[in-house]
Amino acid sequence: MDTPVIKKKLGLKDRYAAMTRDLAWDTTYQPMDKVFPYDKYEGIKIHDWDKWEDPFRLTMDAYWKYQGEKEKKLYAVIEAFAQNNGQLGITDARYVNALKLFLTGVTPLEYYAYRGFAHAGRQFTGAGARVACQMQSIDELRHHQTETHALSHYNKYFNGLHSPQHMFDRVWYLSVPKSFFEDAYTGGPFEFLTAVSFSFEYVLTNLLFVPFMSGAAHNGDMSTVTFGFSAQSDESRHMTLGIECIKFMLEQDPDNVPIVQGWIDKWFWRGYRLLSIVAMMQDYMLPKRVMSWRESWEMYVEDNGEALFKDLARYGIRKPKGWIQACEGKDHISHQTFAVFYNYSAAAALHTWIPKEEEMAWLSEKYPETFDQVYKPRWDYWREQADKGNRFYQKTLPMLCQTCQIPMIFTEPGDATKISYRESDYLGNKYHCCSDHCKEIFDNEPEKYVQAWLPPQQVYQGNCFKPDADPTQEGFDPLLAVLDYYNLKVGSDNFDFDGSEDQKNFAAWRGDSTEGAQK
Repeated sequence: MDTPVIKKKLGLKDRYAAMTRDLAWDTTYQPMDKVFPYDKYEGIKIHDWDKWEDPFRLTMDAYWKYQGEKEKKLYAVIEAFAQNNGQLGITDARYVNALKLFLTGVTPLEYYAYRGFAHAGRQFTGAGARVACQMQSIDELRHHQTETHALSHYNKYFNGLHSPQHMFDRVWYLSVPKSFFEDAYTGGPFEFLTAVSFSFEYVLTNLLFVPFMSGAAHNGDMSTVTFGFSAQSDESRHMTLGIECIKFMLEQDPDNVPIVQGWIDKWFWRGYRLLSIVAMMQDYMLPKRVMSWRESWEMYVEDNGEALFKDLARYGIRKPKGWIQACEGKDHISHQTFAVFYNYSAAAALHTWIPKEEEMAWLSEKYPETFDQVYKPRWDYWREQADKGNRFYQKTLPMLCQTCQIPMIFTEPGDATKISYRESDYLGNKYHCCSDHCKEIFDNEPEKYVQAWLPPQQVYQGNCFKPDADPTQEGFDPLLAVLDYYNLKVGSDNFDFDGSEDQKNFAAWRGDSTEGAQK
């Protein structure tokens, strides 16, 4: 009688290796360097790709199983939210404007990240890095889909969400997140991982997905909470990939240290500038607030960052160059950013407002050293002017920073009354930056940043009008022509929240009375 063969059950590590790394092979018809040319031209030296440790060792069959279970729960909540008219349960229709900014600014970035990781994964010689990028690429595509479903629901009831992809490619404030990712994925594969997996996701992403999603819960938006926390559970895996990538590069060769340090300096600052929009949402656009931007920064960046960079010091890595300036900015950037949106809300697909007295009191308490001294007097003046019928909307075009593409709104370190302004010369032309760090990023790669698609410059060059627009026609209004090019519905999508269709509709649906709706 034959002895029965007992199949040996592989352990997790062996099973992972069998289903991923064992599928890799060295090419024979073409040299490996020719098949994978991009993981060397950045100057990063890799001597042993097998040293790449995948922190989660997630195989494709396990991935579909785990994510499938998560998707069932996610879509059950989203469906229940829709069936029960969950949008009527939010605290205040002003909250939806924060959501408009998130869904039109962040959702397309998920798709950019999907493309970026798919591209980076193709460029690595090592099988472990390729598989890790593939898994994250699929995650990012899922995030894009779930956030699009949330957007689709709110678009049925509120203005400003009808043309998200069209606006993402054109509208002035959406060029800020767009330029961040376009800058990242036009770098090499190692720089892309440093930018997105480490600097953005490991160091900064908690600021986006934890306090803001908690704010969504406080304001009754279970749809956003669900997709946010679903994404956040993936983010923890992405963050681990980010730190693994950094340590892998640093351990492979000491010559990699200055290259990695330069990328950390650059992408920490670019991520910090990008999150000024999140700071504004957190301090000004959530009717019920969880914590201030300053508190979030201290908890998720300063405390965690101290431990992180203390750990990386053994490799020769220090804190990013802009660390001190970013920590000082926690007292200012939310106030400065919302002030710009208030002034330019005629050209934005969302509504703004002057904070109520109790909201001003909250800001005074959270920012005891700056709000009453610098920012409250300005809001008081604007309220006084609005009450007199002198509400003023900017119709001019702001000067943008050539690097981060944010209007030149930020102030000098240590002096919140003086606008920070830097200038660079390149090939006989002048370029403007909002800070020393944006200027340094520009000066390191001027040939890249001179190609930036800056909305004001494009408007002045006549590239932001529809083909049938005629600037020579009598009575031609360039702002209205640009808003038409944006697909922005004037009077519905923009201007103040008080008196808006969103305010009136929301009050009518809930049977509330509202003073603003009478304006």
